[in-house]
Amino acid sequence: MKNNKEYDVIIAGSGLAGLFAALNLPESYKILIVTKDTADLSDSFLAQGGICVQRDDDDYDSFMEDTMKAGHYENKREAVDVMIRESREVIRDLLSAGVEFDKTPSGDFAYTKEAAHSKARILHARDTTGQEICSKLTLRVRERSNIEIMEGSRVVDILISKGRCWGVVVRRPGQPPENILCRDVILATGGVGGLYPRSTNYPHLTGDALAIALRHGIQVKDMSFVQVHPTSLYTEKPGRAFLISEAVRGEGAILLDKKGNRFVDELLPRDQVTEAIYAQMEKDQMPYVMLCLAGHTEADIPVRFPGIYQRCLQEGYDISKECIPVVPAQHYFMGGIDVDLTSRTSLDHLYAVGETSCNGVHGRNRLASNSLLESLVFSKRAALDIQKQDQGEIPPDFPTPDPAYYDKIETENRELVSKEIRKEPNHVE
Repeated sequence: MKNNKEYDVIIAGSGLAGLFAALNLPESYKILIVTKDTADLSDSFLAQGGICVQRDDDDYDSFMEDTMKAGHYENKREAVDVMIRESREVIRDLLSAGVEFDKTPSGDFAYTKEAAHSKARILHARDTTGQEICSKLTLRVRERSNIEIMEGSRVVDILISKGRCWGVVVRRPGQPPENILCRDVILATGGVGGLYPRSTNYPHLTGDALAIALRHGIQVKDMSFVQVHPTSLYTEKPGRAFLISEAVRGEGAILLDKKGNRFVDELLPRDQVTEAIYAQMEKDQMPYVMLCLAGHTEADIPVRFPGIYQRCLQEGYDISKECIPVVPAQHYFMGGIDVDLTSRTSLDHLYAVGETSCNGVHGRNRLASNSLLESLVFSKRAALDIQKQDQGEIPPDFPTPDPAYYDKIETENRELVSKEIRKEPNHVE
């Protein structure tokens, strides 16, 4: 009988990558998912636009080129190849888990197109695709008796002995830090939006796994590669920026300056659209530009984009009738903990997946709707690789964590990660 504090696998994070990794591990494994807030407060739940998939064999070359071009050809081609070739398999996995994508009246998938895509290859569930996928995966996870979810708790460190990872240090509310042992750890703590004054991310996502990696000399990569999304809803209210999905522009919405003139090709890659918006804001001496969907799409706007429609109504805008003010906001982190094609880090038995990791798929700029796909493909690969590992016996002697030490480093972690991200001169806020 195992000690209550021992598991086969511990996963830090309950977003798409963490959930899918857990579901692809055997039910004979004892698994713990540790999440900083409630299980549904991940950026994966917020994803609006959709998830890419290779539609057929003829789509491979254009999918590869679209991804590479958006990433300024700084992508790792081998990783992009893996993502594309395994895309249909993970979509089948999602369908088996009960995920429902939008369909045409004839019953076929209703593919949409977003910026920098040469063709429509994006599956979606209205404008709440992330919620649809994550909610179904969460249900499947909660059905598994071998998976435990520890909410409101933080992984603040990893346990290392003889060159490999043997578990984590966790802080639960009102309790001192504690060691929890296991044979493999998967870091899936999400992005870095909480380090920015304006971000579409949840504020509690502050690069926790990156701080752990930096402190232990675990290899990181492309830490200055931060993506700014061109269109978040402009408001003077504090709090998380509300994303206006790229799918809105993919279905015809246009960007206008203060005189009502169109000033950019809306379907350019995100970084180029962002640069054009910043330049126009400077020229107009305005804190935003206007995005107009009404009259520029054939879609029934309240039906196709119900979440965006309702949120804009709350802010006093009817997107089916009028334009809305938008401004760029930090959105996604392409850098992260350096991993191989099985999501292994430079430390044995430590894996990183999702936005926490950097496998080279995205290059300098992520192609729209590749994030969910990349997370699924490489978290499944991590789970499958773990099953091939020599598990070994967990060493018995790890010192009791010192609360004062973890109080100190937790106050320093934000600055540690922020400095690493911003130290290169080409970093974009």
